[in-house]
Amino acid sequence: MSTKLPRADRRAQLLEVARDIVRELGTDALTLGSLAERAGVSRPITYSHFETRAGLFIALYKDISDHQLRDLADAVHQTPSKLEGVARVIAQAYIDCQITVGPEAYTIAAALKGDPEMDAFQREVVTSHVEFCCRVLSPLSPLSDEIVRRRCAAIIGSVEALSQELLHGLVKKEDTVDDLSSLISTWLDTSRYSRNDFNR
Repeated sequence: MSTKLPRADRRAQLLEVARDIVRELGTDALTLGSLAERAGVSRPITYSHFETRAGLFIALYKDISDHQLRDLADAVHQTPSKLEGVARVIAQAYIDCQITVGPEAYTIAAALKGDPEMDAFQREVVTSHVEFCCRVLSPLSPLSDEIVRRRCAAIIGSVEALSQELLHGLVKKEDTVDDLSSLISTWLDTSRYSRNDFNR
């Protein structure tokens, strides 16, 4: 059996092992029992952390999303506050993350498709990403907050669509980053809109 760890450390370890199982064997192989066996802990430990298989998958999805937001925040923090540069950094960070963990995230989401709890949580994840983009991009554009939020929601949708194209080998990474960066800059660059557009 595994040595005793603080609860937070144990949870992090279990999530890492769970991702390994999904990556190597697929979601069908991941249960609370198989996780306990692979991690070298008793089943009550995995149940105490996640309660149900759905709870485990949601925790995995949340862990991936949280890491993505932290990576985005770190990248933006190191970038001068200019729209074009920030747009490029956001595009690059999103696409890099999708390449790294995107396949796992999509597999995990697909495993619980139609589950009400997972559906609600995915909505929360999308909202958190939209709000992040709004916080970062709103100060760089004189467009109203309402317009920026709508366009940030569309940007997140574009990330998902372009990522699927990339993961299926239909587009190149550099083209995907260029297109996403251009989309962000174009939609929020006031020089491309008339004054009336700002207040729609």
